[in-house]
Amino acid sequence: METRSILRYLVPSGAWLRRTVLLFSFVLLDYFVTLIFCRTPYGEGNLLARNFMETYGIFAGLTIFDLLMAAPVYAVMCIDSYFIRFTEKHSTKVELLVDLAIGWLIAGAHFNGAASWLWDAPNMLRQTLGLVIYEAAALHSFYPSIRLLNPHAFLSLLIGNGKKTA
Repeated sequence: METRSILRYLVPSGAWLRRTVLLFSFVLLDYFVTLIFCRTPYGEGNLLARNFMETYGIFAGLTIFDLLMAAPVYAVMCIDSYFIRFTEKHSTKVELLVDLAIGWLIAGAHFNGAASWLWDAPNMLRQTLGLVIYEAAALHSFYPSIRLLNPHAFLSLLIGNGKKTA
Protein backbone atom coordinates (compact mmCIF):
# COMPACT_ATOMS: atom_id res chain seq x y z
CA MET A 1 0.00 0.00 0.00
CA GLU A 2 1.29 3.41 -0.90
CA THR A 3 2.35 5.74 1.92
CA ARG A 4 0.04 8.53 0.75
CA SER A 5 -3.02 6.28 0.98
CA ILE A 6 -2.05 5.21 4.50
CA LEU A 7 -1.39 8.78 5.66
CA ARG A 8 -4.85 9.95 4.61
CA TYR A 9 -6.31 7.83 7.40
CA LEU A 10 -4.43 9.92 9.96
CA VAL A 11 -6.78 12.86 9.42
CA PRO A 12 -10.49 12.47 10.18
CA SER A 13 -12.80 12.98 7.22
CA GLY A 14 -15.86 15.17 6.75
CA ALA A 15 -17.82 16.27 9.78
CA TRP A 16 -15.51 14.21 11.96
CA LEU A 17 -12.68 16.62 11.27
CA ARG A 18 -14.84 19.50 12.55
CA ARG A 19 -15.92 17.35 15.51
CA THR A 20 -12.24 16.64 16.30
CA VAL A 21 -11.34 20.34 16.12
CA LEU A 22 -14.26 21.23 18.42
CA LEU A 23 -13.32 18.51 20.88
CA PHE A 24 -9.65 19.42 20.98
CA SER A 25 -10.51 23.08 21.53
CA PHE A 26 -11.70 21.97 25.00
CA VAL A 27 -8.45 20.04 25.51
CA LEU A 28 -6.40 23.10 24.49
CA LEU A 29 -8.48 25.36 26.74
CA ASP A 30 -7.66 23.15 29.71
CA TYR A 31 -4.00 22.91 28.65
CA PHE A 32 -3.44 26.66 28.32
CA VAL A 33 -5.42 27.65 31.42
CA THR A 34 -3.45 25.10 33.44
CA LEU A 35 -0.15 26.39 32.05
CA ILE A 36 -1.10 29.96 32.91
CA PHE A 37 -2.39 29.39 36.45
CA CYS A 38 -0.41 26.38 37.69
CA ARG A 39 2.60 27.63 39.67
CA THR A 40 3.48 24.30 41.29
CA PRO A 41 2.60 20.71 40.37
CA TYR A 42 0.75 20.39 43.67
CA GLY A 43 -1.82 22.86 42.37
CA GLU A 44 -2.94 20.36 39.73
CA GLY A 45 -5.95 18.29 40.82
CA ASN A 46 -5.39 15.39 38.41
CA LEU A 47 -2.98 13.04 40.18
CA LEU A 48 -1.58 11.52 36.99
CA ALA A 49 -0.96 14.95 35.45
CA ARG A 50 0.58 16.08 38.74
CA ASN A 51 2.95 13.09 38.65
CA PHE A 52 4.07 13.99 35.11
CA MET A 53 4.52 17.62 36.17
CA GLU A 54 6.61 16.62 39.20
CA THR A 55 8.79 14.35 37.09
CA TYR A 56 9.32 16.46 33.96
CA GLY A 57 8.42 20.00 35.07
CA ILE A 58 5.15 21.84 34.62
CA PHE A 59 5.38 22.61 30.91
CA ALA A 60 6.93 19.34 29.71
CA GLY A 61 4.94 17.17 32.11
CA LEU A 62 1.62 18.73 31.20
CA THR A 63 2.45 18.56 27.50
CA ILE A 64 3.44 14.88 27.66
CA PHE A 65 0.36 14.06 29.74
CA ASP A 66 -2.04 15.82 27.36
CA LEU A 67 -0.44 14.23 24.29
CA LEU A 68 -0.65 10.76 25.84
CA MET A 69 -4.27 11.29 26.84
CA ALA A 70 -5.28 12.84 23.50
CA ALA A 71 -3.64 10.28 21.19
CA PRO A 72 -6.19 7.47 21.77
CA VAL A 73 -9.08 9.91 21.44
CA TYR A 74 -7.67 11.21 18.16
CA ALA A 75 -7.22 7.64 16.92
CA VAL A 76 -10.84 6.82 17.73
CA MET A 77 -12.02 9.95 15.92
CA CYS A 78 -9.98 8.98 12.83
CA ILE A 79 -11.25 5.40 12.86
CA ASP A 80 -14.86 6.47 13.41
CA SER A 81 -14.70 8.96 10.57
CA TYR A 82 -13.85 6.23 8.08
CA PHE A 83 -15.95 3.37 9.46
CA ILE A 84 -19.18 5.27 10.18
CA ARG A 85 -20.15 5.01 6.53
CA PHE A 86 -20.57 1.24 6.96
CA THR A 87 -23.44 1.90 9.36
CA GLU A 88 -25.23 4.42 7.16
CA LYS A 89 -28.69 3.37 8.37
CA HIS A 90 -27.77 3.99 12.00
CA SER A 91 -25.01 6.57 11.58
CA THR A 92 -26.98 9.56 12.89
CA LYS A 93 -27.97 7.71 16.06
CA VAL A 94 -24.42 6.47 16.53
CA GLU A 95 -23.00 9.95 15.98
CA LEU A 96 -25.42 11.41 18.55
CA LEU A 97 -24.32 8.80 21.09
CA VAL A 98 -20.67 9.47 20.28
CA ASP A 99 -21.27 13.20 20.70
CA LEU A 100 -22.87 12.62 24.10
CA ALA A 101 -20.07 10.30 25.23
CA ILE A 102 -17.17 12.50 24.12
CA GLY A 103 -19.05 15.58 25.26
CA TRP A 104 -19.27 14.26 28.80
CA LEU A 105 -16.01 12.31 29.07
CA ILE A 106 -13.65 14.63 27.24
CA ALA A 107 -15.10 18.08 26.59
CA GLY A 108 -16.89 18.21 29.93
CA ALA A 109 -13.91 16.89 31.88
CA HIS A 110 -11.48 19.32 30.24
CA PHE A 111 -13.87 22.23 30.69
CA ASN A 112 -14.14 21.20 34.34
CA GLY A 113 -10.34 21.17 34.60
CA ALA A 114 -9.98 24.59 33.00
CA ALA A 115 -12.84 26.15 34.94
CA SER A 116 -11.54 24.78 38.24
CA TRP A 117 -8.72 27.36 38.08
CA LEU A 118 -11.19 30.21 37.59
CA TRP A 119 -14.49 29.23 39.20
CA ASP A 120 -15.08 27.65 42.59
CA ALA A 121 -18.15 25.60 41.71
CA PRO A 122 -18.92 21.91 42.20
CA ASN A 123 -17.17 19.56 39.76
CA MET A 124 -20.45 18.14 38.47
CA LEU A 125 -21.76 21.61 37.63
CA ARG A 126 -18.61 22.58 35.73
CA GLN A 127 -18.51 19.28 33.83
CA THR A 128 -22.21 19.50 32.96
CA LEU A 129 -21.71 23.05 31.71
CA GLY A 130 -18.84 21.81 29.51
CA LEU A 131 -21.12 19.09 28.12
CA VAL A 132 -23.88 21.61 27.39
CA ILE A 133 -21.47 23.97 25.61
CA TYR A 134 -20.03 21.11 23.54
CA GLU A 135 -23.47 19.71 22.65
CA ALA A 136 -24.82 23.14 21.70
CA ALA A 137 -21.89 23.67 19.35
CA ALA A 138 -22.10 20.09 18.03
CA LEU A 139 -25.85 20.18 17.39
CA HIS A 140 -25.54 23.52 15.64
CA SER A 141 -22.52 22.49 13.55
CA PHE A 142 -23.09 18.83 12.72
CA TYR A 143 -26.87 18.58 12.62
CA PRO A 144 -28.09 21.76 10.94
CA SER A 145 -31.49 20.21 10.19
CA ILE A 146 -32.16 20.14 13.92
CA ARG A 147 -33.62 23.30 15.32
CA LEU A 148 -33.03 23.39 19.04
CA LEU A 149 -36.44 24.91 19.65
CA ASN A 150 -38.20 22.28 17.52
CA PRO A 151 -38.44 19.08 19.59
CA HIS A 152 -40.26 17.25 16.78
CA ALA A 153 -37.30 17.60 14.40
CA PHE A 154 -34.93 16.37 17.11
CA LEU A 155 -37.13 13.41 18.00
CA SER A 156 -37.60 12.46 14.35
CA LEU A 157 -33.81 12.44 13.97
CA LEU A 158 -33.47 10.19 17.01
CA ILE A 159 -36.06 7.68 15.82
CA GLY A 160 -34.76 7.67 12.28
CA ASN A 161 -37.36 9.64 10.31
CA GLY A 162 -35.14 12.70 9.83
CA LYS A 163 -32.16 13.16 7.56
CA LYS A 164 -28.89 14.64 8.71
CA THR A 165 -27.30 17.10 6.30
CA ALA A 166 -23.75 17.27 7.69
